[in-house]
Amino acid sequence: MTRKGRKLPAKSRSQKDTAGKQSLRSGDGTWRAVARRRLAKWLYWIPAFGVLALAIAAGLTFQYLSDAARNPATGETASKSLAAASFVGSDSCATCHRTEAELWRGSQHHHAMSHASDKTVLGDFANAQVEYFGVRSRFFRKNGKFLVETDGPDGKLATFEIKYTFGIDPLQQYLVAFPDGRIQALSLAWDSRPKETGGQRWFHLYPQEAIRHDDILHWTKLNQNWNFMCAECHSTGISKNYDAARDRFATTWSEISVGCEACHGRGSEHVRWAEAGQSWRPLRQLFGQQDDPTKGLIVQFDERAGVSWTLDASTGAPHRSAAPAALRKEVETCGLCHARRGQISEDWIPGQWLSDTHSVTPIGRDLYHADGQMLGEVYNYGSFKQSRMFAAGVTCSDCHDPHSAQLRASGDGTCLRCHAADKYAAVQHHRHAAANPPLACASCHMPARTYMVVDRRHDHSFRIPRPDLSAALGTPNACNDCHTDKPPAWAAAAIEAWHGPQRKGFQTYAPAFQAAWSGQPDAATLLAAVAANGKAPAIARASALAELADYVSPVTIELARNALADPDPVVRIGALDMLDGALRSRIGSPAQLWQLASPLLADPSRGVRIRTVALLAATPAPNLPPSDHTAFEQAAAEFIAAQRLNADRPEARTALGSFFASRGDPVAAEIEFRAALRLSPQYTAAAINLADLYRELGRDKDGEIVLRNAAALAPQDGGLHHALGLTLVRLKRLDEALSELAQASALEPDRPRYAYVYAIALHTAGRVDDALAVLKEALPRRPDDPDMLVALIGFSRDAGDNAAALGYAERLARIAPADPGLAALMRELRGPVPATPQPNSP
Repeated sequence: MTRKGRKLPAKSRSQKDTAGKQSLRSGDGTWRAVARRRLAKWLYWIPAFGVLALAIAAGLTFQYLSDAARNPATGETASKSLAAASFVGSDSCATCHRTEAELWRGSQHHHAMSHASDKTVLGDFANAQVEYFGVRSRFFRKNGKFLVETDGPDGKLATFEIKYTFGIDPLQQYLVAFPDGRIQALSLAWDSRPKETGGQRWFHLYPQEAIRHDDILHWTKLNQNWNFMCAECHSTGISKNYDAARDRFATTWSEISVGCEACHGRGSEHVRWAEAGQSWRPLRQLFGQQDDPTKGLIVQFDERAGVSWTLDASTGAPHRSAAPAALRKEVETCGLCHARRGQISEDWIPGQWLSDTHSVTPIGRDLYHADGQMLGEVYNYGSFKQSRMFAAGVTCSDCHDPHSAQLRASGDGTCLRCHAADKYAAVQHHRHAAANPPLACASCHMPARTYMVVDRRHDHSFRIPRPDLSAALGTPNACNDCHTDKPPAWAAAAIEAWHGPQRKGFQTYAPAFQAAWSGQPDAATLLAAVAANGKAPAIARASALAELADYVSPVTIELARNALADPDPVVRIGALDMLDGALRSRIGSPAQLWQLASPLLADPSRGVRIRTVALLAATPAPNLPPSDHTAFEQAAAEFIAAQRLNADRPEARTALGSFFASRGDPVAAEIEFRAALRLSPQYTAAAINLADLYRELGRDKDGEIVLRNAAALAPQDGGLHHALGLTLVRLKRLDEALSELAQASALEPDRPRYAYVYAIALHTAGRVDDALAVLKEALPRRPDDPDMLVALIGFSRDAGDNAAALGYAERLARIAPADPGLAALMRELRGPVPATPQPNSP
């Protein structure tokens, strides 16, 4: 902070004194003399008691300033500031930072959440009515309150008070507070766009499906809960304060909307620094005290300081004057809210890796297309970290003003601040001279998708259009977003004619993820190439490593070994995910996995430590040295704390139950699984894990009850039927088991494991031909699956078809060429080698 915005004493406003201040600030050769003359003048008029008070205050201030400035390179200042800091509110920041505050007050961040009032509510509450799948809701006012009559948690119409507004443009949602501290987001929202563009109306966020009161997406249920789903990103300084024993919330915030400290961190130490500087900076300089280089701030957003971009004359592309750091403080800070992630700690620090306090979602099916384009609501973080711009060192504030969140320039102006207009705004580049309205850079390189019915968002992966990938893999492309009447092949031919055949772009991993998600035989090879490519985006490498969990081999384990040392924690977590597949597949000994993963129990990132301890908890531990045992227990405590933070969610209770089960505490595990099912009876993972715990305890009949109850609520979940079938096999009720296993295989044909288990059960029942038919139908989805190939070899031999068995054995040999038992089997299947005829003797 500076003196800007603060009223100065009358004496200090004289022209002469102002000149003196300028000299002090500029550091010219007269500053010490000026300071001494001013100090002598002040001391002459201060009574003795005042002198004493001044000396004490100066000593205390100097002590603070000296402490604050000590060892800036070691981070001591930042850690002390963080420990002592508290929230002060945006109004306090605005006292000095008026320009930034005015920009912020006009931003969507400022309007992220507000108390419902005449000034903040945009929707029509003049007895407006909305019909949705037979439910008629009414918005009205009474006694100065905003009210809605709609279906409640029991499905019956009831009246609820709107306590808060949520957002401002292009839609506004409304929040209802319940007596147990829950705050729930209505699924009926107000379209705040102008009427001429379709706005100024009530609409439902799920217009095409009937969301009843017993659906997890109903506005009164878990997945519309503000305390967990929304609060951290729409308010500042959130403490969730969930009481699991009473199933109640006491959530608090420091500021109802997204304020200054949501990005800059707690500001009290900065205020303290500013106030101390205003009073004592001349004296501190006089006595040679060093100023605090951090200014009491928790993070310095200095990545753009001293950096310049120069244009390559031949390409028109910009180049950064300095290589970017691995940790991008701005991107990680914005990612707190602009990422698809889960929270594991409330101790978030701006400018640190997001993975330290949050679990970042990798590129995965249902959220991304195979080429990394956004599919579900993934926001911007995961997309931007795939981009060539991120790799080159671009940060969020290169394009956006950080306080207004608006673009630095209108239209294509933001792009052309760095990219040469004569290269990129030219017709020979975009080839759309006749387009009306004119084509924008974002039209081709940031295609938009609509979420929440009316909210259009641009993909921040900044990719070149790839209609050729659309033709081959079914991914979308910007060309056919406009040319909907043409096939992707037509667009691909046009691109090739304009720009040549080599249009690969920066993101080249679409074939690998498509192969993995569709079970193609070359998936492992393609994924391994992505994981090993040091030039690929870190999030893509991490995602490839995680996908390799289903294709573990000695080669992929070596990839994981290297990735465990990657500077990006997301990549290290991806490597641990892959090792989890090795554990499940029993590839590598427990001692080897401990040797690989245990160093990460002390990783700098909390997210890595938590993932490591979850992996190793299920691994039989070798004799640990005391240091490893301590590291394990400390990481275990962090894992447990992360799940306790989210004890209002069935996912967290299930994860904790599995952790306790792995550590040999079935009583604690059962408590957590049961709690998860109370929170959400439809959460099938909890039912499956509880049934598996009962299996280990010899309580399969209890497991059957749990699974049947869950299947009644989620009859289309193949995993439930699969688990129930295995339970019935153990209970020796094979006919019932076959029925459940058949349902699992039919419901989820992309899970070859279900088909394999069903085939084994059929073979056990003596139905060899049916078993062979099931495996042959499933094998094309996972042609290199060793379990299925082994089963096909055995079943074919049993059916007397040695030729078919030999064919499957030869395929298996390509996967495991060093298996001596397989080589012997193949010799057996080929039969005796005919004797070579001997020539007749003369």
